[in-house]
Amino acid sequence: MIYLRLFFEFFKVGLFSIGGGLATIPFLTDLGSRTGWFTSGELANMIAISESTPGPMGVNMATYVGFHLRGIPGGVTATLGLICPSILVILIIAGFLKKFRESRGVDAVFYGIRPASTALIAAALAEVCAIALVNTGTVFGTAGFFQWKAIFLAAAVFVCLQVKPLKKLHPIVFIAASAVVGAVLQF
Repeated sequence: MIYLRLFFEFFKVGLFSIGGGLATIPFLTDLGSRTGWFTSGELANMIAISESTPGPMGVNMATYVGFHLRGIPGGVTATLGLICPSILVILIIAGFLKKFRESRGVDAVFYGIRPASTALIAAALAEVCAIALVNTGTVFGTAGFFQWKAIFLAAAVFVCLQVKPLKKLHPIVFIAASAVVGAVLQF
């Protein structure tokens, strides 16, 4: 029964998270709170692992949750649940897109979807920032409210990404360098 639920829950995530891997985060936050399969801290770890491993973030996260719950069969089940809606939608759209692509109605639908996807990604960004940069359980205004080392590290990476020669570096360079700095500073 857990495999059916894993498939169904991740099918819903895959069906509605338009906008890529980051758009899955609000859905996964909801999934974790409803099912108890993972905490917000574990979600932050999933995001970090998914961003630092090859492959799409949403797929990596589905695989991680499924594997965490039921090993390899759980990972395969959750992953299939996540990717099935995309496959079905692509198969359906492929037959009609050429015919309807010039349609003003289709353009209007995409015009409406883009801001919604942007808002989902922005909400996910805010949540990830809160998890990574703020100590929960502390009172605002106390010195321990912010994780200053993490804020400085995030700011340093952001600044480096604004420097033209560094922009050309692969993202894994920044992830690996941040992992080393984190280990040295013992976040």
